[in-house]
Amino acid sequence: MDLMKAFNEKQLTKEAPAVEVGDTVRVHVKVKEGSRERIQVFEGIVIAKKHGGIEETITVRRISYGVGVEKVFPLHSPSIDHIEAVRHGYVRRAKLYYLRDRIGKAAKIREKL
Repeated sequence: MDLMKAFNEKQLTKEAPAVEVGDTVRVHVKVKEGSRERIQVFEGIVIAKKHGGIEETITVRRISYGVGVEKVFPLHSPSIDHIEAVRHGYVRRAKLYYLRDRIGKAAKIREKL
């Protein structure tokens, strides 16, 4: 058990990003194409946060060309370069799955002041 705990501590990123459900975030992901590596940015609203520790994940949703796209990002993955918060939203739910059924202005989230 101590071996697993030591491994998990080693793999955790130094500073976990301060991301909450309802925030609009920009996730910078390292993408490997052949021998080259580049950074791709995915911007959207955090609709869910799951688990904790080494397996903590966030689900980010955006609308791309009229189609809803969701991606699940492990927070402590080495393929994530960094996560920056664009806006902090005011929500009263832990999971915002109801945004899947809404489009346009109905899918807006109030900004935290």
